[in-house]
Amino acid sequence: MADSAEEIQKHIKTYFMVGAILVVGTLITVAVAKFPIFDLGAPGVTPPDILAGLAIATVKVSFVMLIFMHLNHERPLIYKILAFTVVFALGLFFLTYLAWIDPAVYDHFWTRSG
Repeated sequence: MADSAEEIQKHIKTYFMVGAILVVGTLITVAVAKFPIFDLGAPGVTPPDILAGLAIATVKVSFVMLIFMHLNHERPLIYKILAFTVVFALGLFFLTYLAWIDPAVYDHFWTRSG
């Protein structure tokens, strides 16, 4: 932790900088979502728009985790647990995608007569 006034001021400066980055990231997210000039594909919500929003959110959450949650000074075990969590979440996304494109599931739920 900070022991002197200079170190405390350095930490405060870092927190304000990260806070400003989060505000700018939020403004960029709103601009991409609301203004047609920032639309990355066809009008409306398209996969490039979703990817841009997820990229912006990833940058913002990285700053929050590293600076505000102090994960930039953690032990390697924490990073291994976080990596496992990310791999597990991506695996769940992939399984959901496989279920979504499965024609048998699609036909079963949408062509069933009551």
